[in-house]
Order: sequence, then structure tokens, then C-alpha cells
Amino acid sequence: MTEDRGDLPPGLALSWGVLPVQRRGPKPALTIDQIVDTGIEFGDRYGFEAISLQRIAAHLGVTTNAMYRYVRSKEELIVLVHDKAVGPPPELPSGWRAAAVAWVEAQVKQYAERPWLLDVPIRGAPTTPHVLRWVEVMLAALAETGLSQHDNLGCLLLLDGYTRNYADLARQLERSDNTPVQAEQVGRFLVPRLVEGGYPTLASLYLNSEYEDELDDDLEFGLARILDGIEVLIAKQP
Repeated sequence: MTEDRGDLPPGLALSWGVLPVQRRGPKPALTIDQIVDTGIEFGDRYGFEAISLQRIAAHLGVTTNAMYRYVRSKEELIVLVHDKAVGPPPELPSGWRAAAVAWVEAQVKQYAERPWLLDVPIRGAPTTPHVLRWVEVMLAALAETGLSQHDNLGCLLLLDGYTRNYADLARQLERSDNTPVQAEQVGRFLVPRLVEGGYPTLASLYLNSEYEDELDDDLEFGLARILDGIEVLIAKQP
């Protein structure tokens, strides 16, 4: 399908399979899918900063200027790469609470596999097919709560924000090469200063090995509290 993309945001038309009107001249040597798949490959191998028109062009054996026959800008490239890399959501179980757990866990897993997705700029509400499908399935699950569409969207944004925050924290901790806070030498230095400096609660947490730089069961704990809060909101409905 081809048509004039007009003033649509970068990547919107292409993400839905609407190709630009073809100009006269040689048949294009590449396809949008080739370009996008190469961008995903670069992101998986080298990280978000490696996804560029110049690098993809060099890899595919064309000039950077030739890339503009397919995508209008780097922003458009990133939109397309992001949507395809996100892919379709999993099939969610019945029940809004079980669905929310599965939805969050699937995203956390995806961010662990492709951490560069966390670096993709957020420029507004999603408009591309795969990202919108993730929104659609979660909103459909929340519809059974009886909450208003406005509140359901608010619940989804809360879940999404929690997911991104957790995934980003997990990524940073995984990358860290600092000495663990529970290391013996850290304890020898820190504990007496906590005790003497007026941090009795933190000292107790530390001595009981509750103060750590590992996430452990933090995802499940925080998610459960969010879902408990949504249940309270549901119960307050007139």
C-alpha cells in the first residue's frame, strides 16, 4: 500500500505498512524490513547508540543519502525499529490481576533481553501497531474491573511506569562492577558508622542482610502492592 504520508509523525505510516509514493527511477535496492531488521541487530549487539542511518547504510552497502529513499530521518528509523523489536504481546490469562502480572513480567523479560529498548525516547502516546497491541490487551483485561476508561488508562500507565523503573534499575545493577554493599569489607566500615551516627533502623536492616543491592523479590512485592491499590479503587466504585 502506498500513499502520501503528509504531515504524519515520523514512522507512523510506515509502521502500519503504508509506503511512500514511489518516484520514477531505478527499483529500490533495499526494503524497509531489511533496514529495520539491521537496526534491531545493531541494537541487540551494540546497544541503542549503534542504531544509526550511517552504520546501517555501511552494513547494507549503500550510501547514507540512499537511506532517505526509505526513511525520512533517524527518528523515523528509531520508531520503526522500536515497534518491530517490541513485537506482539503474549496471550494474557483470564482475570485482570493475573493478566497484569503476566503483562508486567513479559515486559521485564523483554527489557532484560533487549535492554536498549529502555533507551528509546518517549515522545508521546504510542501510535504504532505492536506497542498499541500491548496497550490494547492490558486495557481489555482491565475493562472487567468496571473502572472508567480514564481510570483504566491510569492503571496501565502506573503498571508501565513501574515496569520500566524496575527494568532500568535491574539493568544498572547488572552493569555495576562496584563492591556489593553486603561485602565483608563494606560491613566492617559501614556498620559502626551507622550505629554511631544515628541510623539504628538501617543498621538493623544491614545486620539482618535486608539492606542489599540485589532486587531479589522486589518485582513481585511492588507489583502486588500496586494491584492491591487498584483493588481498593475498584471497591470504592459506587
